[in-house]
Parts: sequence; structure tokens; C-alpha cells
Amino acid sequence: MQVNYIQVAIPVPMRQLFTYIIPQNINSAELHIGARVVVPFSHRQVIGIIISTSTTCDIEDKKLKAIISLVNDNFRFPPTLLNFLQRCANYYHHPIGDVLQLALPVLLRQIEQPTIDLATTWHELKTEIADESSVAIEKAAKKAPKQVALLSLIQAHNGITWAEIRTLGFTKAQLNALEKKQLIEEKKQNPIPFVYQDSTLAEEEKLTLTVEQAVIVSAVKQSFGEFSCHLVDGVTGSGKTEVYLQAMERTLAANKQVLVLVPEIGLTPQMLSRFEQRFNLPICLHHSGLNDKERLQTWLAAQRGTAAIIIGTRSAIFSPLHHLGLIIVDEEHDGSFKQQDSFRYQARDIAILRARLLNIPIVLGSATPSFESLQNALSGKYRYHQLTKRAGQSTQSKITLIDVAQQQMEHGLSGTLKKAIENILKRGEQALIFLNRRGYAPAINCQECHWIADCQRCNKSYTLHQGQKLLICHHCSSQKRIPYQCPSCGSVRIKPMGQGTEQLEERISELFSDYSTVRIDRDSTRKKGELAKLLQEVSDKKHQLLIGTQMLAKGHHFPDVTLVAILDVDGALFSFDFRAAEHMAQLLVQVAGRAGRESKPGKVLVQTNFPEHPLLQDLVNNGYPHFAKYALTERKQALLPPFSYQALFRAEANYPSYPEKFLRSLTEFSFQGCQFAGPVPAAMEKKAGKYRYHLIVQAKSRKELHLAIYQLIHHISQNEWQKKVRWTVDIDPLDLSW
Repeated sequence: MQVNYIQVAIPVPMRQLFTYIIPQNINSAELHIGARVVVPFSHRQVIGIIISTSTTCDIEDKKLKAIISLVNDNFRFPPTLLNFLQRCANYYHHPIGDVLQLALPVLLRQIEQPTIDLATTWHELKTEIADESSVAIEKAAKKAPKQVALLSLIQAHNGITWAEIRTLGFTKAQLNALEKKQLIEEKKQNPIPFVYQDSTLAEEEKLTLTVEQAVIVSAVKQSFGEFSCHLVDGVTGSGKTEVYLQAMERTLAANKQVLVLVPEIGLTPQMLSRFEQRFNLPICLHHSGLNDKERLQTWLAAQRGTAAIIIGTRSAIFSPLHHLGLIIVDEEHDGSFKQQDSFRYQARDIAILRARLLNIPIVLGSATPSFESLQNALSGKYRYHQLTKRAGQSTQSKITLIDVAQQQMEHGLSGTLKKAIENILKRGEQALIFLNRRGYAPAINCQECHWIADCQRCNKSYTLHQGQKLLICHHCSSQKRIPYQCPSCGSVRIKPMGQGTEQLEERISELFSDYSTVRIDRDSTRKKGELAKLLQEVSDKKHQLLIGTQMLAKGHHFPDVTLVAILDVDGALFSFDFRAAEHMAQLLVQVAGRAGRESKPGKVLVQTNFPEHPLLQDLVNNGYPHFAKYALTERKQALLPPFSYQALFRAEANYPSYPEKFLRSLTEFSFQGCQFAGPVPAAMEKKAGKYRYHLIVQAKSRKELHLAIYQLIHHISQNEWQKKVRWTVDIDPLDLSW
């Protein structure tokens, strides 16, 4: 049958497909659904994805353009993945062209096609010289311990990539040194699908499972080849990673692939290290710390079946895995799984959708499950598993509240906390001090006239970064130099207000000058490999005091940390966002879980101005499960998610009246089962020079909500205000502060 027309998805903010003619010089038999084509669009050429083909068309031929060429490199979307992406686009009411573009590596979105090199891996070099050098390097282990560790890693694996080596905290210099000593060599990797062998699994690394762990592993293995969603609700340190590792064995033994999603790059080194120790199989990484070529290699390894395991952040869910057999979502509650701009998907939710479409099991793990997942588990939609005890000899750390109003404070630390830190350090143990505010200080002001350095584009104060000698707006990223004089009154008495991690590090170093302090936040880990390096130094006990933001809150295992101090949780107690208390509880429990993870008992101290607050009292005295069930009862009474469904329309413009009038025009329509809240100014009304407004649409039924959103989007296309504002719709919004 002669195909004359194709419908193409193009990466433009328009919710439609575009029809093109197939010219005489292109064989229509070579045009496959999911393939990439170069098409003319407006005054430029773009890459589009073929969604459907047809022999007839309602539009006259003279009004249609012809495609320019077919990108014939066999890297096309398989039908199952294309169906999944179309379902995602429909659910989130997002242009399909944008969704497909996001699912492609950057290098495959370009018209100029990249040269596809074979992936290279590092191997042990088996020569007589290598044997002699190996003995020499063993003797020099004290001088070059990292080289020895790197050599052991390469020896343990039949090929390991530079991306994995770098993620695990090793440097190019160490790799080059081993190559110079003729201990290792680089080889091109043939794209052959992985095959599981008996030697693949390091049996000696397996830990003995507790009864609770064994029940979960058995349940996941039994659901092999069929859809089931397992929520693993395990206290911090209960051995969830070991459950993942043993649950994966049956899937890998059947030569099926495993996809592991983690919320942040920070968790990747630790997760990768555990997986490398257990499985001698090709493991690929997918996160923003890789360059475009490395991400393309991961995409190709997934598509060709050469990757057995892919560990990645949220966008790894779009990997073209042909033989996917199991999905694992670690720290499923984490807000990082929600994309907050452009295509606003929730990776955990669409991971469940993908598992259902492929008929495979999915495991969600967390010490503090999201209320949505917990409600699904309690109602029987998910299979609910609990790990109530920590692995080994470690015990749950008790949380103690410190009333700062009753304490003498010094540099943000109460007397009780200072004494506790001193005792820990004397015992040779480590302390973690948590402050979720990076920079030196959240603002600077004049001591004479009380002027504050505000970002004029956001109406918010600049954050002082002393190390960079800059004022930086954390909302729009604008920067300026620190003024020597007050621009309002000319005074030179300009001082920082409040405290950030940078200032806390300085003060802690002064108070405990005999001990080493390290700060781990987004500013101190900007360089590639810096995070893995700092985490390794903490494990090696080079630092006794750790200061960090939520990068340190979850997943990390610090055996010698026996004290966790949390300096500020009060903001969430009086927030306008109904989810603030849930997020505060999750963060507090996750940070507290870093203490006492080995046989040494741990202690958690929380500084607060409101120690009698019922939310804090419930969390401290009854634990997260009781807190969550009580909060779910409140949500049910108030008809808030997860007992209803929400969509959030956001609009911004240069003038405050425009977004308000645009959103108000939407409330003129009425829909069955739906309610409107707003329009109201966003919590931060002005950002980057734009005024922002919100409109929430809520319904008891998901079907009714989506029908209303579909109709509202149709109305917007005829709305007189839509060209004067920039608007977006966010389905199942997590962040109402925007």
C-alpha cells in the first residue's frame, strides 16, 4: 500500500501533529512509526518524529510541505515506548512533540547527526610487566591507595566505563597513572546484548536477609513477568538496598534489564558502588552530571540491550529499554522526581504506568512514603511491605527537641547542642549539622537605615556568598558585587542577616578548631566528581564535622555519625502549602536516619522555637507512620489529595493585571464535579521581572478533572488574554510556592 502522507510530532508548544507529503525521492516503505525525519517548519528545519502514516489527507496537497529527509540510523522509538510517551503527554496535557524531544538524547535531537563511536571500557592488562607492576603497586599502597582501589575495581569487572569510574570518586590522573604502569588498557565495546552467567553474581557479597526482607524479596521474585506495585516502607537503615539487589537477581538471570531511579545525582555513587560489588554486569548511568556523548552512549546501550542495569535520575524513565523486566524507585517520596518546568511529569507515577503497560513488577522504596503511595498501599492498590527494624546491631535514634527560647545561642547553636557536639568529638565519632539554606547569609542589611539588598526583579533579598564575594538571587540567578557602602544612606555598616551553610562552616571551624569540618551543598560540589570525593573523605574519617543541606538528608550511609543536629524546621509549621508538614516530617526523619547506622547508638537534636507544636510532638513521640495516618485523616476530611485530584494553572506577565484577568476568564466556565480556587498571586508574586498568578482546579474524580482541563485548554486557544501571558498547566502539582 502506497503511503503518501505522514503525521509528525514537532518540538513546539502546540498540542497537535503536523501533516507532510512524502516526496518522490524517499521510499515510503522506509518510513517507520517512531523514526526521525527532517522537516521544514516555519523558516527553519527541525527533527520530527513520525506518529502515523496515511494514504489520504483532507488538506489539499498544495497547502502541504514535503519532508526533507529521513534520518535512517535505526535509532527510532519502539512501539511500546512511543505508546508510553503518548500516554504521558495525554495525562499531563503537554504537547507530544515536546515530550518526545525530552525522551531523546541531545545529540539525536540535532539535524547534524553525531558520529556514533563504540563505547570504551577499561580492563585489566594481563602481561608479565603487569604482574611485576602489580606487586610494585601493592607495596606502594600507602603512597597510592586510590590507584590500588581503582585497580581492584577494574580487576573485579569485565570492563568498566570512565563515567562509572568518575562517579565512584576516582580521577583521570589515577586512571592515567595505572595505564602508564601498563596495568590497565582501554578497549572498544562491541554492542552485544548482555548474557547472565553464574560468575555474574558475587555470592560472597550477599547479606543474610531478615525475615521481613526475605518476605519482600520472595514477593517481588514471584511477581516476575506480571504487573504488581510493591511499596517497601522501611525505617532508615533497614536494608532496603539489599532487598533491591536480591529482588533483581531473577530478572537479570532471565537476561531482562533493570531500571533503578534515584532522586538526585548525590545518591548515584553510593548506589553504583553497591551494585558494582554485587553484579559483574554492564551498568550504565543516566544523570545531568554526564556530558552529551556519555548520555547518548547510555541511551544506545539501553536500546541495544548491552546495559543490564541503568541507574539514573527522573528522565532515565524514558530510556528505550527493549527487555525491561523490573523498575525500582528509591526514595519514592522525594520531590526531585517531579519535573518543575516544561513537561511537568512525576517520574514515580509514570514509572508505575510504564510497568503496567509492560506487565512487569515495580518496587517503590522509602523510609517516609509519600501520602499518595501510602494511601494506595493502605487501600490495597499496592502491595504493602514494612521493614520495622534496622539491619545489624544499629537501633533507631531518638529525636529530642531543643527549645531555643530557653537557651543561650552562639552562632545559631544552643548551649545544649554545643555540649553534645563536644562529647561526640571527644569519643572520636562524627556529627552532622543540617541547615537547609546554602550561602553565607540569606540577606545583608545596613545597620543605620535598615536597607536590605533586594533583587529588583524578584522583590526578594539577595543571598550573600562570601567565598565568591557575590550577592546571588536564588530565584532568578542574577548576581551583583557586595556593596562597600549602603546605597540608601552611605553607611559602611553593612552586615549579614541570618545564617547559611557557608557561615555555619566558618563558625563551627572556629568553635571546634581542633577538628576538621566539611561542607556538602550545591556550591561546594559543583566540580565533577567533587561530591563522591567528599563523601569518601567522610567515610575515611578525614572530617569529624559534616555541615550540609538536603543533599545529605537521604540514602547516604555514614557509619561513624552518631549525632545529627537539625537547626531550623520551623518554617514548615506555619506554611500556606498543605503539603509543607508532610515534607517537613519526611526531611526530619530522613536526616535523623543518618545517625547511629552501625552498632554505635545515635542521637538526634532538633532546635525549634515551637517545641510544643502538635505536629512536632506527634512526629517525635509516635513516629512517621502514626503522623502520616493522622495527617491522611485530616486530608480526607478536607477533601485534599490523595482524596481528590488537582491541576494548577500558572500564568505570568510583565503586568500584574494580565495573568489575573487571564485566569479569571477560565473560572467563568463550570464543569461537573470540579471546583476552582483562585486566581490568587503566587507565594512569590514577582520573579525575574514577571508577575505570577495561580488557579487551582480540583475534583473528586480524576476523569472529571481531565475532562475539565481538556475543555479549558480548548477555550484558552480562543482566549483574548492568552497572547499577553505565558501560561502552563501542572497536573498533580507538588509545589504551590512556584
